[in-house]
Amino acid sequence: MITAVAGAFAAVDQEYLFEARQMQALSFIVHIPLVCFGIAFPAMVLFCEWRWLRTGDALYRTLARRWAKVMLALFAIGVVTGTILSFELGLLWPGFMASFGNVFGLGFTMEGFSFFIEAIFIAIYVYGWDRLRPRTHFLMGIPVVAAGITGSWFVISVNGWMNHPGGFALRDGRAVEARPWSALFANEFFWHEFVHMYFAGYIVAGFLIAVPYAWSFLRGRWSRYHRTALTVGLSAAAVAAPLQIVIGDWAAREIARHQPVKLAALEGLGKTTRGASEHLLGWYNGAEVVYGIEIPRLLSLLAFHDPDATVAGLNTVPAQDIPPVNVVRLAFQSMVGIGTLLALLGLVFLYVRLRHKRLPGSRWFYRAVVAAGPLSVVALLAGWVTTEVGRQPWIVYGVMRTGQAVTGASGIPIGYGTLIVVYLGLAGGVWWLLHRFSRVPLEEHHD
Repeated sequence: MITAVAGAFAAVDQEYLFEARQMQALSFIVHIPLVCFGIAFPAMVLFCEWRWLRTGDALYRTLARRWAKVMLALFAIGVVTGTILSFELGLLWPGFMASFGNVFGLGFTMEGFSFFIEAIFIAIYVYGWDRLRPRTHFLMGIPVVAAGITGSWFVISVNGWMNHPGGFALRDGRAVEARPWSALFANEFFWHEFVHMYFAGYIVAGFLIAVPYAWSFLRGRWSRYHRTALTVGLSAAAVAAPLQIVIGDWAAREIARHQPVKLAALEGLGKTTRGASEHLLGWYNGAEVVYGIEIPRLLSLLAFHDPDATVAGLNTVPAQDIPPVNVVRLAFQSMVGIGTLLALLGLVFLYVRLRHKRLPGSRWFYRAVVAAGPLSVVALLAGWVTTEVGRQPWIVYGVMRTGQAVTGASGIPIGYGTLIVVYLGLAGGVWWLLHRFSRVPLEEHHD
């Protein structure tokens, strides 16, 4: 990992730094759930079409065609929000782009190629149902699935690099001797971030897809179409959610190795401690966690698989290098708590489905599924708050501070207000589109 040279970067006089960070955060909040659908939803649509080709059951064709329209609409909205994000990187953080663009720019360039491939083939797929032979049409969906994965793969490689920078030398405030391929794809931090996000995509998309069909059950509409649609979405989420716990353990251990200050912030560990305890809930008062439930030695065990391991505390760095501890702790514990509940819900579904060969019949189960949709989004966003806010005050961990990367231009509050109006308009557009799609009659009746 590269270590910053004292005085390599000058602080920028920007009184609206916090608002600039909020603008970037708002764009992530809007865009990241769409990324989840880009990762997982095409595979679910293609699965339904594959089932139609394999069994000849027209219900799966109907389902794939209806979902394909939703997939296209969400892709279009994702294009808008992704474009806003790309502009924000240049407009809000010019110091970051100017200093390190030669290192991480490859990731964004390759993501651009993935985007164009996805855009071309998603159009062919959606509008080619009655124009292509069935097997040819199915093959046109494979690049959509692949591009949805590789697009996020390249972008997350950049975030992994920001959390664990390498592949360059720092000279006069500029990255030189850049080695983009090794910086992005040989980065130890990249792989757990990508796998964690990949499974999160299936959790979020799966539970959100299941919500309207679970709601239909509660309102007395429970045709074979509804049962099949719910089964596809919920199966994906139910498999991914328990596995995410294992992946989260891997991610936490990587953080313990490479970002000990972030780990200390996650747990509110004020002093370096051997055999450190875990605290559930509680509040960090500047020195320790109070009003929490203490579990002796659990932090050392989880972080290093050794109950007697020494865990570095927040006292190992100056106060100006400590992230906002309570924000990070709340986000982390929300992610873990919700993720655990989603995993349990998924296990219940899998048990009933595999053991009894049917869907659960309890109304409470479907109420839980309706709640799981928005809760999965909360867990997703909490995870990104953990990752990004936990890295503060660094935009490039240990190398460049966020205050050194921000623009010196005025007018950020005006841009912030405009951005809110744009996203409210997009939200209304998405709601209108999805509502309109839901009102379109089924091609065939499947009772």
